[in-house]
Amino acid sequence: MKFKFPLLLLLILLFLAACSIPGASGTPESSASSGTTGNATANSTESTSRFPDNPNKDLEFDTDKLEDIWFAGGCFWGVEAYMARVYGVYDVTSGYANGTTENPTYQEVLYENTGHAETVHVRYDPERIDLESLVSQFFMIIDPTLLNQQGNDKGTQYRTAVYYENEEDRAVIDKIASAEAERYDKPIVTEIEPLEHYYLAEEYHQDYLEKNPDGYCHIEFDSLEDQEIPSLIDPAAYPKPSDEELKEKLTEIQYNVTQNDDTETAYSNEYWDNYEPGLYVDVTTGEPLFSSAEKYDSETGWPSFTKPIDPAVITEHSDTSGFFKRTEVRSRAGDSHLGHVFTDGPKDKGGLRYCLNSAALLFIPADEMEKKGYGHLIDLVD
Repeated sequence: MKFKFPLLLLLILLFLAACSIPGASGTPESSASSGTTGNATANSTESTSRFPDNPNKDLEFDTDKLEDIWFAGGCFWGVEAYMARVYGVYDVTSGYANGTTENPTYQEVLYENTGHAETVHVRYDPERIDLESLVSQFFMIIDPTLLNQQGNDKGTQYRTAVYYENEEDRAVIDKIASAEAERYDKPIVTEIEPLEHYYLAEEYHQDYLEKNPDGYCHIEFDSLEDQEIPSLIDPAAYPKPSDEELKEKLTEIQYNVTQNDDTETAYSNEYWDNYEPGLYVDVTTGEPLFSSAEKYDSETGWPSFTKPIDPAVITEHSDTSGFFKRTEVRSRAGDSHLGHVFTDGPKDKGGLRYCLNSAALLFIPADEMEKKGYGHLIDLVD
């Protein structure tokens, strides 16, 4: 008898740790490799840099609906990096605008009095951010009272300006500029002019601070913390049923997993090997959670994903109920227990692994998404 208890304990430990071992059978709740607390996405490379995360990197854009505006705000490196992180911006490039020469080089702009301003071209989605908000963001990062100077840089190429193509944009820009003028005790000198021409700067200037994160930047990024970033999914559209309704609606395993934090058996659940295109929603409320485009075979026997369709639909909680400290994930609207998130996922997809219970999910095939009210998310599964 003295040998049976240690053997039993060893088997239990191996079972609890199994989800972190590819090809093992265990529980999605257990992993010695997960030291994650709080927001697991903080492990991404970009969020650990000197610049805030880019809220646009996972958005889908209809390029036929994009609009354009041009900003000059001193050295274009920082202005480009900042504007790229304004919600609703599709793309930003650095270049030279409204000078007197064609196709200038950086050296010419710097030393030969070409009249060009270091300028960024911003392409944005007007359904996500309007021009008024975008121009307001620009004025947050410049001193519009300085003539031909921003930060440590002096010269006409460092003047501030807003250039536009559509004449109807002028009234919007003037409105913001007038409001800005009231904030200062001296006149603002920011140009507001039609765009005459814009030439792309040399390749090494494009995304300069992404390539050289320690490079010079006169821009402060603090104001980005206050921008409103709407969730892709409205939680109010997915109210949680009462407990009585859930007991009638759900199977026994679905109820125990979502409401009692239970765990289903590896390789014996509905979606672990399902790779059809479609959407995975909270079985209790129908709130969209994960896309088939982010699903992969983690060799654990449970459905695994690299990320949710929107970080806001998932809440994370420190879990110390087992032998290892883990990070539990729950649905936002239904507060359903889903599983856990670990940091041993595919490195090229961000390094996260959302290891979930099939019983907490309902799969909506792509060809049924429109009929069931999820047609607006079809681009996420293609």
